[in-house]
Amino acid sequence: MFTAGKKGRIAVIGAIAVSAAIALAGCSSSSSTPLGSSASASAGTIVIGSQAYYSNEIIAEIYAQALEANGQTVTRQFNIGQRDAYLPSVENGTITLFPEYTGNLLQYLDKTATATTSADVYAALQKAVPDNLTVLDQAPAADQDAYVVTKAFSDANGVTSIADLAKVPNLTLGANQEFSTRPYGPTGALSTYGVTLGFTPINDSGGPLTVQALQNNTVQVADIYTSSSAITKDNLVVLSDPKGLILASNVVPLINKAAATPEVTSVINKVDAALTSSELAALNDESTVDQKSSADIAKAWLAKEKLF
Repeated sequence: MFTAGKKGRIAVIGAIAVSAAIALAGCSSSSSTPLGSSASASAGTIVIGSQAYYSNEIIAEIYAQALEANGQTVTRQFNIGQRDAYLPSVENGTITLFPEYTGNLLQYLDKTATATTSADVYAALQKAVPDNLTVLDQAPAADQDAYVVTKAFSDANGVTSIADLAKVPNLTLGANQEFSTRPYGPTGALSTYGVTLGFTPINDSGGPLTVQALQNNTVQVADIYTSSSAITKDNLVVLSDPKGLILASNVVPLINKAAATPEVTSVINKVDAALTSSELAALNDESTVDQKSSADIAKAWLAKEKLF
């Protein structure tokens, strides 16, 4: 998340843009073209990025194939990493389109944001993005951080909400390293709910290592995204969040305004309108359970939805 307000962050972005663009070339997946002047200089080319997270890459690939089916030229820059790595390149136009998440992006851009509901977060995000960027329509699909425990832990301790964790001593939370400093991480849990949590970094974005740590009691609470198939498959419990510690976080396309032509906007908005939480969870299953490639998953979903 951002450690400064919007104006301060934009100033920092300007200073680090060149080094970030160079660093991104080393973070690209094998299916990506290295970032550089040739990628950003091609007039009319849409450069699509993705985080180093399988679900985000699937959405990026869906965007890419949908645009290609509608005559757009697309370059892929997938598997980049976290926002500190890719946002400078979206702002300077090296990357022009990126699947994002409303709540997390809003808190990254504006630490003082108070919106919590889906509609309010989206409205606040539209105002918070830098001037040369915009967000297109948000999808019904939400893929947000959640405090998760095992069913056995929930039953044994009577824990069904984040607030309930306050009555259980000596708890450790497992999540990606950056979760430790996010507003809804351990500090937020303490200030909002009076919950004291130790922290163990597990850098697989709520994946198998995180689930295993929960199951063997290395950690008692974990950050797992709400679209993860592990929640159902491994009998996990998503704790309710009555005070709105974690903002609603719908899938939303972040785009450089120079690339936001009516043709591009129409295609991406049509895709997002069809992307629901249950659809996204099913797509994630195809990646994690069936071990299909993002390209094959995207192609089959677009055909099933009869979008393009």
